[in-house]
Amino acid sequence: MSVLVFAENNSGQFKKAALEAVSYAAAIASTMQTNTIALVLGTMTDEVASQLGKYGAEKVIKLNDASLDVMEGHAYAKAIAAVATAEGSKVIVLANTYTGKAVAPRLAVKLSAGLAAGVVELPKMEGGFEVKRTVFSNKGFASLQLTSEVKVLSLTPNSYKLVESGAIATVENRSAAIEANDFKAKVLEVKKVTGKIPLTEAELVVSAGRGMKAAENWHLVEKLAGELGAATACSKPVSDMHWRPHDEHVGQTGITIKPNLYIAIGISGAIQHLAGVSGSKVIVAINTDKEAPFFKIADYGIVGDAFEVLPRLSAAVAKFKAAN
Repeated sequence: MSVLVFAENNSGQFKKAALEAVSYAAAIASTMQTNTIALVLGTMTDEVASQLGKYGAEKVIKLNDASLDVMEGHAYAKAIAAVATAEGSKVIVLANTYTGKAVAPRLAVKLSAGLAAGVVELPKMEGGFEVKRTVFSNKGFASLQLTSEVKVLSLTPNSYKLVESGAIATVENRSAAIEANDFKAKVLEVKKVTGKIPLTEAELVVSAGRGMKAAENWHLVEKLAGELGAATACSKPVSDMHWRPHDEHVGQTGITIKPNLYIAIGISGAIQHLAGVSGSKVIVAINTDKEAPFFKIADYGIVGDAFEVLPRLSAAVAKFKAAN
């Protein structure tokens, strides 16, 4: 019996969410008094794969197959299920990213496993296997008892800390037990956003809405984000008006994020937007309307004009960085 964790990678490099999943799986394995095995799909060097040992993996199984460089849910689920069965893994952990959301349900069906998606804490294993997950667009939590022999858990990004042990894992290369007809969708082209921090990986996010009045005023938002080392985001109306690209739209119909800090500038706080950002650990709202709904959930609020507040805030951050 072992705990298997699928470590998602992007062009041969691990995402932060994958490293969190490895640390989370290692903590579960420690409680179960078993070992942690990490699984890597696609092209990657042994040197990079072995780094998962720093986060708790004792062994890394690498299916070094170029056909797995691009995610396809059916093929990924089959490959992970085959390794889980071969290793006798009773708990399988994935990050609850877009890839995890596509793969975890299919994997659970293949393994006849119980599935808990979006878990945020370590399971309680006294007399059972109880997990806590988010529900209702992060507005609440639910506790689930998984009674199946095999359990699949997908971990919400930025909900479990990275734990470094300093070890280097052994790497075992295997052939992927997949065939051409396991790929139900054919990927013709992949377009990746470059040159900025991906929202799904960002720990700090500076976001703005229609209160910025025009696309040409976004340099104020980008200035603050640059000083903080943060990603930029926007509300749905902003992306609909093409002031900002759609990959920056956060909310119920956009990207759901859970950063350590979310700064909302000129965003009223409609329920659809809050559904995508309410999991943020600290929220700062900046708005001229003191009755804006965002202030009801914000940890800190500034009632003021963004065109006056942002330059002063950026200058304060720069001054603090220079002094420290």
